[in-house]
Amino acid sequence: MKILAFSDLHRNLKRASMLVEMSSRADVVIGAGDFASVHEGLEETIDVLSAIKMPTVLVPGNNETDEALREASAGWSAATVLHGGAAKIEGVDFFGLGAGVPTTPWDWSFDLTEEKAAVMLTFCPPKAVLVVHSPPYGSCDSNGTGDHLGSQTILHAIRGKEPRLAVCGHIHESWRTEEKIGDTPVHNLGPRGTWLEI
Repeated sequence: MKILAFSDLHRNLKRASMLVEMSSRADVVIGAGDFASVHEGLEETIDVLSAIKMPTVLVPGNNETDEALREASAGWSAATVLHGGAAKIEGVDFFGLGAGVPTTPWDWSFDLTEEKAAVMLTFCPPKAVLVVHSPPYGSCDSNGTGDHLGSQTILHAIRGKEPRLAVCGHIHESWRTEEKIGDTPVHNLGPRGTWLEI
């Protein structure tokens, strides 16, 4: 299965159009959150992306809520929004969890506490493709000063569920980085589009 995965478009419609063009070579497309910027521009960004015809998994970032993302993508038949849920595509389980985890310092942000995220992640099937907006603590989660900003809960879920692949975004300074947790490759994607195979 050939996957085109991206995150953190933040209303970049030119980049969204480029991802639409790239998507024709993919079996599955993943958008790991932050299509909007501070809850603005979500509909316009999804409108451009909705030209993607391949099966597409979306999770909300911290710049849009799951409800807003579901509403914006309601007319996009190829897209499935996952936030605490799973979907099977061509026999492969995908599980999605969006939002900022742990909570961010911004009052506008769509966030989850580590405790709430832990409850939602219990529903992740073992060996699934894990699509999260926030990275696991200690992997693909460093900011410009080297601090780790990821989620201990997501790290624990990867160790316990052993997904075949984990993708994230959120921490811009770690875009296009790859690390491993056990046998699980972890990719912080960014908006350019990353090609992955499982």
